[in-house]
Amino acid sequence: MKLPQIINSLLENDKFSMGQCIYHQFSAYKTTWTFKCRNTDVVFTTEMVEEIKAQIRAYCSLRFTEEELNYLENVKWIKGSYVDFLCLWQPRYEDFEIGTEADCGLTIETKGSWLNTSMYEIPTLAIVNEVFFRMNYDYDRLYASFRERLEDKIQKLVDGTYCLGNFSEFGLRRRLSAEAQELAVQELVAHNKDYQDSACIGTSNVYLAKKWNVTPVGTMAHEWIMCTGQGNHKHNPAYSNWYALDAWVREYGVLNGIALTDTITTDCFLKDFQLTYATLFSGVRHDSGDPIEWGEKMINHYESLGINPKTKTLLFSDSLDFERADKLFRHFHDRVNVAFGIGTYLSNDTDVPALNIVMKTTKCNGMDVAKVSDVEGKGMCKNPDYVDYLKRCINWRMNHE
Repeated sequence: MKLPQIINSLLENDKFSMGQCIYHQFSAYKTTWTFKCRNTDVVFTTEMVEEIKAQIRAYCSLRFTEEELNYLENVKWIKGSYVDFLCLWQPRYEDFEIGTEADCGLTIETKGSWLNTSMYEIPTLAIVNEVFFRMNYDYDRLYASFRERLEDKIQKLVDGTYCLGNFSEFGLRRRLSAEAQELAVQELVAHNKDYQDSACIGTSNVYLAKKWNVTPVGTMAHEWIMCTGQGNHKHNPAYSNWYALDAWVREYGVLNGIALTDTITTDCFLKDFQLTYATLFSGVRHDSGDPIEWGEKMINHYESLGINPKTKTLLFSDSLDFERADKLFRHFHDRVNVAFGIGTYLSNDTDVPALNIVMKTTKCNGMDVAKVSDVEGKGMCKNPDYVDYLKRCINWRMNHE
């Protein structure tokens, strides 16, 4: 490696809530994950690709420490049986296929058990980001601009320019660097006492949550709905949300209950998010489409079920900055609990554009899986015929049920 090791703890992840469900209910499932760089003007050099390989090898050498396992065991929704599994768990470099064939100069696929491949997504993206920014730019200059912008953000929370209520740092997968994300969490939490109507209550990076004594925040992701609903060949994929919600409730009951709505459109989600699930889940997460329209739709849905929206949380997490979050907070906070997961804006806001990179599940148990969100352009299925089939299933259900 030419750079210092980027991932130094297996706690640098936000997948433990799904990992536990996978371990207890879907341990036999196999998945394929595919990397994509959405930036059209980004090129990874051969030197960068070799460094990414070396960094992933180093990540695969890590193990959970006893201190880390003890920390996880004291998270109220994590069960001892899952911690026992993590005592033995290790990443496998053999599950990675890394090449240069894409237009951007970097291809990554991971194949293997869902238990393993799910855990690879976030560290891989963090590695790709940091390698790119350290090897493509004057990193010290970028870090200086990051610090300056972070100070300005914090000041605007202190002076009341922005009011966000409760928010969490969600920037692990697209961070400038490990030190940049840690600085953001450290400074945002340290100034909580100074904010007028805002509080940084957690981070998706469990390692930093442990280090800085804040809440580790991890929610249901699209892979959960895609794999539980579409990975079984006997399932009608238009009912993916029902299978996902059912399995989550079997694992957690009323704990850890923020449901993601847009994997196969929010309108289809609401077909399954009826009184039982709407009561058991503490709230829902927005990740695509117009957030105001989505929030109004969710409030109306709760009210139609006789549920007081003030007892529920709307968690917004789609491309947020403080200005957008402030507008959403002011629009909704009198009628419903509002929370935010803010990613790139907190962990990679510098003088140069951030990368728009993702790793998505593209197969489960040898079968194509896909996302049909509330806006076009977020899916990554390699088989357009399957996407067409999924859309037809959704449309039939919406028009006939």
